[in-house]
Amino acid sequence: MPPEFTVSGIVSRPAPQVHEAIADPAQLSRYFTTGGAQGRLEAGATVTWAFGEFPGAFPVTVVEAAPGQRLVLRWGLPPEVGAGETTVTFELKEVAPGRTQVQITERGWPDTPAGRQASYGNCMGWSQFLSALKAHLEYGINLREGMYA
Repeated sequence: MPPEFTVSGIVSRPAPQVHEAIADPAQLSRYFTTGGAQGRLEAGATVTWAFGEFPGAFPVTVVEAAPGQRLVLRWGLPPEVGAGETTVTFELKEVAPGRTQVQITERGWPDTPAGRQASYGNCMGWSQFLSALKAHLEYGINLREGMYA
């Protein structure tokens, strides 16, 4: 069975505000993409994300964007894993007024030692994304600053 994972957490903000913090490249660049994000996450768009700890920018294709509810993205596998791409799905659900559960699932990893290893790294990355998103929206701080370099 090919590896896939789901991580989730609750952010104490309304779903539309959480969605905007993910979709808006200026906000995403403040807490997640340490090398910056270019382009808004809108259906049909291809945007780029750069991370200071990895060389170059990564193209990200937006498959679906339902504001305040769902985002579906695709991005390429790391070269050492092989050809292909994974699908990342963000599900937003307001569980109480001003409290949004964010669930992130990534699938499409090859069932190989390299695929499994890379999926573990991305699982860690998406877990950190949730913490950084929460810290950004609730406290205005960037948890990733200086974390990798």
